[in-house]
Amino acid sequence: MEPIEIGLWVSGGMVLLVVLGMRVAFAAGLAGLLGLIWIFWAKFGYDPERFGKALTIAVKTAGQVPHSKISTQTLSLIPTFILIGYLAYYAGLTRALFEAAKRWVGWLPGGLAVSTVFATAGFAAVSGASVATSAVFARIAIPEMLKIGYDKRFAAGVVAAGGTLASLIPPSAILVIYAIIVEQDVGKLLLAGFIPGAFSALVYGALIVILALTVPNFGPPVKGFSWRQRFVALPPALPIIAVVVIIIFFVYNPMPESWYIGSWQVGGDAWGTPTEGGAIGAFIVFCMALVRGMRWRQFREALLETAKLAVMIFTIIWGVLIYVRFLGFANLPQAFSEWITGLDQSPMLTLVLILLAYAVLGMFMDAIGMLLLTLPVVYPAVMALNGGEFVSAADSTFGMSGPMCAVWFGILVVKMAEFCLITPPIGLNCFVVAGVRSDLRVQDVFYGVTPFFIADAITIALLVAFPAIVLWLPGQI
Repeated sequence: MEPIEIGLWVSGGMVLLVVLGMRVAFAAGLAGLLGLIWIFWAKFGYDPERFGKALTIAVKTAGQVPHSKISTQTLSLIPTFILIGYLAYYAGLTRALFEAAKRWVGWLPGGLAVSTVFATAGFAAVSGASVATSAVFARIAIPEMLKIGYDKRFAAGVVAAGGTLASLIPPSAILVIYAIIVEQDVGKLLLAGFIPGAFSALVYGALIVILALTVPNFGPPVKGFSWRQRFVALPPALPIIAVVVIIIFFVYNPMPESWYIGSWQVGGDAWGTPTEGGAIGAFIVFCMALVRGMRWRQFREALLETAKLAVMIFTIIWGVLIYVRFLGFANLPQAFSEWITGLDQSPMLTLVLILLAYAVLGMFMDAIGMLLLTLPVVYPAVMALNGGEFVSAADSTFGMSGPMCAVWFGILVVKMAEFCLITPPIGLNCFVVAGVRSDLRVQDVFYGVTPFFIADAITIALLVAFPAIVLWLPGQI
């Protein structure tokens, strides 16, 4: 049997294990190990006496993956980004952010729901985890919306959908994982997420306003705040903006030319890596939390929640990378790329079909596992459609260079991952919101997020049609 055939059989078996309920990390790791054994034994002509040698080689090959791939500085971003979010919650920054948003935009039709979306977008700027964002605002925003008459299902849907913005707005754990898998610049990818993330929040807000104007008794606006009350609400929320600005200046240093204050250089080259920027952000939020009265119990809880989420993500990465190593031996990514580029249809249509396939796949897999499993095969195919990894913009299919196409496709894929966080039956954010609120069933949350499918479809279509929305900001550095 040819390696490609082995790759297809093993991949089919892995998908079956996932459908039957096995965790992605374990299904991918097991499939990868068994696939490696099969590949090496096939090279020995299925000689029973050499099965032991094939097993030894496969185990050593798989065993090298966790350490060689995980012990990289880039992945240390993930726990620091997650920690920033949990510390911000215990510092009370999330409630301050929600209160400021309520006073400033609550007067709009559906204003409290719009405030929730904008507050989750603001919190996403200091949190790398969609799950954490949804859990936090399920406690803060849903009770406020229920008090003034929102349908509980829609209130839950707003929080679940708003939580997905943390996947796109930096710091984003999923963007970091994408960068690791496809070996692209983490800094550019994180920077590219700002405008599409803000754009997604605006589309969500516009959808809510339209629903409030057309659906009777949707949810009254929140009025009665004076200008003084609005400005008073800003200072408690400003620390989040300060943290974002500090991280941006530290990592990207947007001033291209240097100038000096005494002997201190301002501008020019970046002052540090994204990993160091994330660590500084976590330290700043930690200090804010202490000033605001965080106690040992809360700090311990933040550390434990960060560790749980980080270990879950790393475990998925370990298992999937073993499977990815097997795919390399099976030569499946190259074969898929050749098949994709050989299709007799428009490359843009092929890209749209790939994105639609992600939408379907996301109904059955979690976002991180889905990206880790598919990118080793899909990413080379998309790069080939554009003309290759190193093609110039003038010679490319999509009108952008190879590195910029990698950034653009990364944002599209992560936006699809956001979409998958709220699609049944696996939509993780919906389960989190239902778990936090005992008065909600997960079916209620899935019902409430339904309108946001339309908003996400519009956003994705615009990002595909107008790549400049994604590429303008990273193109400035």
